[in-house]
Amino acid sequence: MNGFEGLGLAADVLKAVADSGYTIPTPIQAQGIPIVLQRRDLIGIAQTGTGKTASFTLPMIEMLARGRAKARMPRSLILEPTRELAAQVAESFEKYGKYNKLSMALLIGGTSFDDQEKKLDRGVDVLIATPGRLLDHFERGKLMLSQVQILVVDEADRMLDMGFIPDVERICKLIPFTRQTLFYSATMPPEIQRLTEQFLHNPVRVEVARPATAAANITQEIVNIPANDWAKREALRRLIREAEPTLNNAIVFCNRKRDVDVVSKSLVKHGFDAAPLHGDLDQSLRTKTLDRFRAGDLKILVASDVAARGLDIPAVSHVFNFDVPFHPDDYVHRIGRTGRAGRSGAAYMLATPRDDRQVDAIEKLTKTTIPRKTMENIEVREDRKPRRDEERRGGQKGGRGRDNRRDKFRPDKFHDHVAPMEPAPAIEATAQSAPVEQARAPEPPRHDKPRQDKRHEPRREHREPQTATQPAQQKREKPHKAHQDRKNDAAPVKPEKHELPAFLLRPVNLPKKADA
Repeated sequence: MNGFEGLGLAADVLKAVADSGYTIPTPIQAQGIPIVLQRRDLIGIAQTGTGKTASFTLPMIEMLARGRAKARMPRSLILEPTRELAAQVAESFEKYGKYNKLSMALLIGGTSFDDQEKKLDRGVDVLIATPGRLLDHFERGKLMLSQVQILVVDEADRMLDMGFIPDVERICKLIPFTRQTLFYSATMPPEIQRLTEQFLHNPVRVEVARPATAAANITQEIVNIPANDWAKREALRRLIREAEPTLNNAIVFCNRKRDVDVVSKSLVKHGFDAAPLHGDLDQSLRTKTLDRFRAGDLKILVASDVAARGLDIPAVSHVFNFDVPFHPDDYVHRIGRTGRAGRSGAAYMLATPRDDRQVDAIEKLTKTTIPRKTMENIEVREDRKPRRDEERRGGQKGGRGRDNRRDKFRPDKFHDHVAPMEPAPAIEATAQSAPVEQARAPEPPRHDKPRQDKRHEPRREHREPQTATQPAQQKREKPHKAHQDRKNDAAPVKPEKHELPAFLLRPVNLPKKADA
């Protein structure tokens, strides 16, 4: 069996494959497609660039073309971790299913809800979605998953890294128990293994390559540089210039989104054709940037790990790791963007002395010793001076820095900045010259007061000011006589009944008035 003809696919699917230019299936396709056509659950383990997308897209089109939708509900669901991967699978579905009348909806973030809801209302056969947007439509009541027959979870280990496993578990519980489930992953961590044991039924395991291995046609090299941001950018520019004779297009990977923008602006400033790609950019801009890069209109793509997995860009000739990845698995997926479809590729990684631990972990995972070289005569410049607003947030200049603020309020330096408070003059007024209604004298700060237990002290409505000659425990004097008289007048006491004369208690018969 040398071609797609012996895999059990229909004539219209084979015609679409031939139009795409493929004649020989990859190992994951040759082993996985017959198992999927038997409607068995599958665990596919293969590195990126091995044709995993076609291994589930082709048999899915074949099986959906045989049946018919019920109540226009989706019959298959494909979950992808990123918008770019979902859009790429949608393109593959359109390419391989152009001779079949199957409808498809792409549910990803960054696009209009209304347009997606219109497609769902008309009815679709295939849903290609990210977990978050799919659950948003379900909670809005715009989506029913009771007729899903095939579930595909692609890049399952990437789902784990991005925190989508709880959403995947919820989605698996929303669709019928009798579905066919296909799991594809480059690695099998314990959490993914637990998920397959929970939701797959007697799956067939297909492993076509050792996990976390780089392709043999990729030339790898580590470039040792000083631990300086300016030196790293200068080393990257020098590497790109040295590779220009064989460089078709390249991807530069950074660990942080902010570094993606900084490196991209630096390359553009020095005359390179570069553009950034990371998760904080608008979806329309991300799509436009990828289209330019695929079409060859963009030379260098500076990206975060959002573009590290699954993107099928066959013509990438070089990969530059501006940062050593945090996880060793990410290194394999990054350099897997080059050397695809049998082409040769080159991968460079800039490493500083503080990256030795991560480099050792990568070499241990890939079981290879990556050649190293030291970039000579590279200038090391100091980082730029902090701006004025940065100094206010804790810079080294000025008197508003974090350290200066901290020293300003230290107890041992308190009297250097604030003069000691002079004691208040003694109050010589007596109780008679200070009526009750007079305002209280200012009290000393609370931290200067001695700690006293006032739980059993009776509550006083009026406190008289303490004087310098008055003892602390002096008893309260009697109120003013006029105040006492006003209090007695305000509430007179009524005489009791037995004190009234007896004749006043007798009834009095008043004479009746004569009629007029």
